[in-house]
Amino acid sequence: MTKDELKIVFFGTPDFAVESLRRLVDGKYNIVGVVTMPDKPAGRGHHMLQSDVKKYALSRSLHLLQPVNLKDEAFVSELRSLDADLFIVIAFRMLPQVVWQMPRLGTFNLHASLLPKYRGAAPINWAVMNGDTQTGVTTFFLKHEIDTGDIIQQQSIDIGRTDNVEVVHDRLMMLGADMVLETVDAIIAGTVKPIPQEQLLTAGEQPTPAPKIFKDTCRIDWSWPAERVYNHIRGLSPYPAAWTILTDQENQQWNLKLFQTGEPLPLPWQMSPGETIVNTKMLAIACSDGLIEVQSLQPAGKKRMSAEEFLRGLRYSGKLKCN
Repeated sequence: MTKDELKIVFFGTPDFAVESLRRLVDGKYNIVGVVTMPDKPAGRGHHMLQSDVKKYALSRSLHLLQPVNLKDEAFVSELRSLDADLFIVIAFRMLPQVVWQMPRLGTFNLHASLLPKYRGAAPINWAVMNGDTQTGVTTFFLKHEIDTGDIIQQQSIDIGRTDNVEVVHDRLMMLGADMVLETVDAIIAGTVKPIPQEQLLTAGEQPTPAPKIFKDTCRIDWSWPAERVYNHIRGLSPYPAAWTILTDQENQQWNLKLFQTGEPLPLPWQMSPGETIVNTKMLAIACSDGLIEVQSLQPAGKKRMSAEEFLRGLRYSGKLKCN
């Protein structure tokens, strides 16, 4: 079988998936269908927002499906009528068994971690938030339990000391697109030898979870060690962004998203967690064992700005504290 003969259905939603789809289309692979999320209302005007995958699929006149319910009989029937040999899933919803078992060559997923590390919805965020120095991408065949299928290929990259999640995301997106093509070619050639994830765990080791990020997840606890706060901020920057509340002695408050900081510094004197050092150019916040100097932030309702810009317009009474 050649890549012209292999019929592929691609499942994906965000920009992370678009690069792989683009490579497949540019490489003349036979994409017979693209499945993405339904449009959703966004913004004050509730204009309908199309997914990045949909925008690309429309630009290339690809056959598009946007099911609300992945078990809907009409959707399943239309999907079956495409008679695809292979499904590829990248940054999409969990597929029901009736869907992922459909193609004769199986369904594989591209996941942005070195499985079985960071199974779940936010693997890139958690790798950076946890201070890992390495991550990567994995292709694996789907089975019922999420992110547990047999591994086809893996490749790692280093996470730099100052890298935020956006930097790591973009590098993994490109690396992942390369791996998707390599995986499809290996499936066509019949050279795939899947490896159960359990074989990659040492005795007593457990898979690492990467659960969905919620607003409460993003809040900074200044009683943490400075290293943990530093990693927490860069692991959520620029989206969804770590946040804190800055308060003065008259209880005036500023909700702040923090995007960039300097590396942790030693405390210059005895300070309690959340206590600040503020002057015209510097906003530094104490953690349990060190100091974090804020470089880039966004007050609620305003644009992102440097800490110096924020401080120039700041009017406050007495000492400031973060909590």
